[in-house]
Amino acid sequence: QVQLVESGGGSVQPGGSLRLSCTASGATSHIYAMGWFRRSPGTEPAGVSCTSNSDGSTYYADSVKGRFTISRDDAKNTVILQMNNLKPEDTDLYYCAADFAQGSSRHFCRYGMDYRGKGTLVTVSS
Repeated sequence: QVQLVESGGGSVQPGGSLRLSCTASGATSHIYAMGWFRRSPGTEPAGVSCTSNSDGSTYYADSVKGRFTISRDDAKNTVILQMNNLKPEDTDLYYCAADFAQGSSRHFCRYGMDYRGKGTLVTVSS
């Protein structure tokens, strides 16, 4: 089992930045993949950015390429999502996720991960 706790959400104006942080605890030595997903009420979760240690890959959704950066520190069991040049359409609940399986980051962002946090709200509005 893995527990994930996010922080760093909030409200910003368009063009602003936020830094989301996620810390994992529990069976962290088994984690291969970590990433960030977003979800609006009544919709399926969507992968924003994912990383996988099994193949060293990183994936970004097209909508965030060039604006968001994911980073990971396995020694600290953390994954960070730096969000720059935020747009109103980025508004959503963002949650951190982790998985023990091996696979590409694209796979995990498309199909999801087994463990997820409760999420942190990001609001972009003028």
